[in-house]
Amino acid sequence: MILRDVVAVHADVDRVARRLHVLHAPRLHCRRGCSDCCVDDLTVFDVEADLIRLHHAELLATGVPHADGACAFLDPEGACAAYEHRPYVCRTQGLPLRWMEERDGHDVELRDICPLNEEGRPVETLPADECWTLGPIEERLARAQLEASSSPRRTRLRDLFAWRPPPEE
Repeated sequence: MILRDVVAVHADVDRVARRLHVLHAPRLHCRRGCSDCCVDDLTVFDVEADLIRLHHAELLATGVPHADGACAFLDPEGACAAYEHRPYVCRTQGLPLRWMEERDGHDVELRDICPLNEEGRPVETLPADECWTLGPIEERLARAQLEASSSPRRTRLRDLFAWRPPPEE
């Protein structure tokens, strides 16, 4: 049941992200092989890691992760080897982002966008509904994680691979 919840979250993310991709198409330079945002040491809730484990067992058992410094799931051409089952964070890369932080006792809205996609209207001037809002999806995934386990445990994507480099001599 939990994996179905994660699939539903991903479907909701894809629906909203698709609208934002269409809206911002002229400024988005994200394409297959663009992997500037695909950095190493990304972590995901175990419920998302379980989805990858389920659908990519052979890759995880026998595949060699991409070299350190970039996401372990990048193939030699810079495409994602687990694209269909990629985690939430990967589904919103490149979009204008907004989130709230508390600073000096006040909530402050912050915004950011991939430097490759900065051209165009400044993200600070976009209406809120033209940005991906961080927070609500993370909360849904955290609830699914706590339902599956009492631990809010996260897993590094690289650690999903069974392959390990040979020890140095």
